[in-house]
Amino acid sequence: MNEYLEAIILGVIQGLTEFLPVSSSGHLELAKWLLGDSGNASESFLMTVVLHFGTALATVWVFRDYILDILKKITKPEGRQYIFWIILSMIPAAMVGVAFDEQITALFDRQIILVSCMLLLTGIVLIISDRWRNQSKSLSWTGSLIIGVSQAIAILPGVSRSGATIATGIFLGIDRKNVAQFSFLMVIPLIFGKIAKDIAGGEMNIASENSLPMLLGFGFSFFVGIIACKWMIKIVQNARLRYFGYYCVAIGVIAILLRLFVLKG
Repeated sequence: MNEYLEAIILGVIQGLTEFLPVSSSGHLELAKWLLGDSGNASESFLMTVVLHFGTALATVWVFRDYILDILKKITKPEGRQYIFWIILSMIPAAMVGVAFDEQITALFDRQIILVSCMLLLTGIVLIISDRWRNQSKSLSWTGSLIIGVSQAIAILPGVSRSGATIATGIFLGIDRKNVAQFSFLMVIPLIFGKIAKDIAGGEMNIASENSLPMLLGFGFSFFVGIIACKWMIKIVQNARLRYFGYYCVAIGVIAILLRLFVLKG
């Protein structure tokens, strides 16, 4: 398939699935496989990071007023507290990313059975969390750290990062709207940090032949992500996560059947 058309498709998929609790990384890996992408694991992972950068910027745009309000309150206890919670939530994923960088990259090489099983797991978690009704607690440092552990686990392709972190917050009894906002904001520093690391390490070369497709994918993930982010907040508040759970289970089963019996390559 034409690399530019593939980049557009992947950008749209990332923009939709980053905020919907269906695993953007899992869908990207399935899409690359179905589109016949032949890139190596390193190239595949780099494209995934760039697409995530687009949705991270979409998050900044959607929550710009909220972020500015937090920054304005940085001299006040509540502002410093929220920033501390964000930093605390980053630690587990940052530690896993640094310690297992090569192993994580290798997972982004059309590991379809792994992705499918993780989608099944995501679906089950979402279905259970949607029936959880006790959401009256506020965010705390312990809650932030536990949600951060879920974010670290969601590095696995097929585990929905937003789904895992929002579901964890729900299980902890945290208000749905607050945990959704926190889930979307907590990933921003990690993605920005990863992009900065790749640029500094020379892994992201703007003069490479893959630059234009990556920029195209980035643009589509950004604009589609803005729409999906606003939609997702309403969905979480209305407690409709189980439908996405059913979807993840269905996609997981279909992908396993395709991998085993149809598209074996």
